[in-house]
Amino acid sequence: MRTVGVEEELLLVDPGTGYPCALSSEVLARLAKCAAAGGGASKETFEGELQGQQLEFGTRPQTDREELGAEIMRWRREAARHAAEAGAAVAALATSPLPARPAVNVGHRYQWMEEQFGLTTQEQLTCGCHVHVSVASDDEGVAVVDRIQPWLPVLTALSGNSPYWQGNDTLYSSYRSRVWGRWPMSGPTGVFGSAERYHAQVDDMVTSGVIHDRGMIYFDARLSHRYPTVEIRVADVCLESTTTLLVACLGRALVETAARDWRAGLPPVGHGVQLLRLAAWRAARSGLEGDLLHPLTMRPVPAPTVLRALLDHVCEALEDTGDLAWARKTTAELLAHGNGALIQRALLAHTGSLSGVVAACVRRTLGERELRCTTTE
Repeated sequence: MRTVGVEEELLLVDPGTGYPCALSSEVLARLAKCAAAGGGASKETFEGELQGQQLEFGTRPQTDREELGAEIMRWRREAARHAAEAGAAVAALATSPLPARPAVNVGHRYQWMEEQFGLTTQEQLTCGCHVHVSVASDDEGVAVVDRIQPWLPVLTALSGNSPYWQGNDTLYSSYRSRVWGRWPMSGPTGVFGSAERYHAQVDDMVTSGVIHDRGMIYFDARLSHRYPTVEIRVADVCLESTTTLLVACLGRALVETAARDWRAGLPPVGHGVQLLRLAAWRAARSGLEGDLLHPLTMRPVPAPTVLRALLDHVCEALEDTGDLAWARKTTAELLAHGNGALIQRALLAHTGSLSGVVAACVRRTLGERELRCTTTE
C-alpha cells in the first residue's frame, strides 16, 4: 500500500483581534525547546514558511487513514499549545479574512525571492495543504503527474477555504490559488512523457535564473525534491481536519489509479494546459457551488456530478485501501455542510464581523463546532 503524508500551513493570528501576527520564530523556538527536552514533536515536524505569520507541520508517511487523521489533529493541537505560549492562536485559514501586512522571514532564500519577485513575495500570505504519495521511481512518478492533472481542480474545489482577501469578499472559494498563481513557475503542466523530459525541463527552469533552485518548482503536481513521492499542491489548507484527510485519501487514490493506468499502457487524457488552467480557475471560483469542468470532457457540470465522477474514477484504489465507504460518506457530508469558504461566509452572517469569523475558525481548527453550516442556509 502506498504511503501518504500531509503538510499543512497554519495562520498565526492575534487571539483577541484575529489579525495575523508574525510570531513564527517565537513559536518554533518553543517547539524546538520542547523537542530537545524529549516532549512533543520532533524538530523536523514543524518549520517556518515564507511569512512570519505562517507555521507549517508535516506528518509522517502513513498507510492507515485513521492514524494519519490522528496525527493531523495532534500537530494542530501541538501548534496551538505552543502558539498560545507565544501570545498567538493558530487558524487553518488559507488566507486572512482581515487585512494583513505580511512580514517576510529572514534568510538568504527568502530575501532572494523578495528581491526577484517583489510585491508577489511581499503579498504572498497564503496557506496551503500539500499531499505526498509514495512512488516506486521517477518514471512512475512522472507517469502519475501526467495522468492526474485533469482531476486536480476537484481537490481545489473540495478544499476551498479562502473567500476573503484584505478584508473583502473575493467571490472566490479558493482565492489562495489565484494569489499563488502569480508565481511564474506555478500551475498545471502538460504531458512530460518521461522522467528524462521532466528533469530536463526542471533543469532548464533552474538554469534560466528566474528561480533559485529545484525546490521552487511550484507545479500543481511535481516530483518532490526531498522525498520519493509525488507531491500534490493544489489544496487550500482545510478548515476541518476531516477535509484534509479526504483530500489526502483521494490524492493517494489518484496516484494509485494513474500508476495502474500507466502500467496498463493507457495514455494520459490529452487536455492542453490552457484548458487545465480554465478548470483550475473554475474550481477556485465555484468551489462546491455551481458548476465545475468535468475532468474528462472539460464541459461544465454541477459540482456533485464531478465529485461522483472522481469517486468512480478512483473507486478500485479506495476499495483496496479500505477507504471507499468512508470517502463516499465524507464527500456527501462535505457537500451537505460546505467547504471552508462556505462555512466562513456563514460564520460572517452569524457573527457579524470578520474578527468573529477568525475566532470561530480558530476553534474549528481544533475540532470544535459552534454553528452547523449547510448549503441550504
